[in-house]
Amino acid sequence: MSVADAAPAVHALLDELRPRLVAAPALERLRLVAETFPGQAVFSTSFGLEDQIISHLIFAHDLPIEVFTLDTGRNFQETYATWNKTLLRYGKPIAVYAPQRETLENLLLHKGPNSFYESVENRQECCRIRKVEPLNRALAGRGAWVTGIRAEQSQNRQTMDPLEWDAAHNLVKVHPLFDWTWEQALAFVQAGGIPVNPLHQQGFVSIGCAPCTRAIKPGEDFRAGRWWWEDLSAKECGLHATAPHHDGPDPVVESITNLSS
Repeated sequence: MSVADAAPAVHALLDELRPRLVAAPALERLRLVAETFPGQAVFSTSFGLEDQIISHLIFAHDLPIEVFTLDTGRNFQETYATWNKTLLRYGKPIAVYAPQRETLENLLLHKGPNSFYESVENRQECCRIRKVEPLNRALAGRGAWVTGIRAEQSQNRQTMDPLEWDAAHNLVKVHPLFDWTWEQALAFVQAGGIPVNPLHQQGFVSIGCAPCTRAIKPGEDFRAGRWWWEDLSAKECGLHATAPHHDGPDPVVESITNLSS
C-alpha cells in the first residue's frame, strides 16, 4: 500500500512531515518524530552500527521514544555483549520481545533447529516465528516506527523512502539515517565512543541471527552476508514488508486524525 492509498489524514500528515524531515539532521528527525507522535513512537534495535547511533541519539538526549529489541534466541554472543554494554553506558531500559514459546517449540519439534537451511519457505517460517510475530506485538497500537535502515544497504532499500506509510503495521515508518553512508556511521560512533558490536570489526556489516549471518567479502553487496545460501532477491525476513496483513478499523489513522485536528 502506497502513501497515496492511505487515509487522507495520513497522506496530509506525511506531505507535511516529509520536507521538514528530509532537510533535518538525524537528531532533529528523531525530535520531529517524538513531537508528532507523543507516546506512540518506538525504535527497534538489533545492536548493529546504525542502531547504536540511533539508540545513542535517543538516550543521550532523553527523547521520548521507546527502544526495544527482538531476542530471537539465535543471536550472536557479541550482540548480547553489545546489548549489555549499551545498558551500562546509558542506564536506560530496552524492552524485549521474544518468540511465543508454544509456536517455537512446535517448530523445533517438527522441523528441528536448522530447518531454515532447507528452503526459502522454511527460512521465512523461522523468521516469522522468531522475528515478525514478536515485531507485530511490539508495534501494535503504535504511531511511528523508527528504524536504522540506510539506502545503500541493499538495492531493495534504495527504492524506499526516509518517511513511509507502513500499511502492514498501520503506522508511519521513519529512517533517520536513510541518507547516511557507512563511512559517516563509522566516523560518528568513533567520535562519540559509542558501544559497537565487535562483529563489525570481523567483516560483518548486516548482523542478524548467528546461523544466518556471515562476514562479507570486499566488493560484495551489504546484504550478501545474510542468508548467503539464497538468491539475492529473497534476502528480506519480512520485518520491513509494507503490504497490509489484516483488515478492520485503523486506530493509528484515527489517532493521526486527532493529532492533525
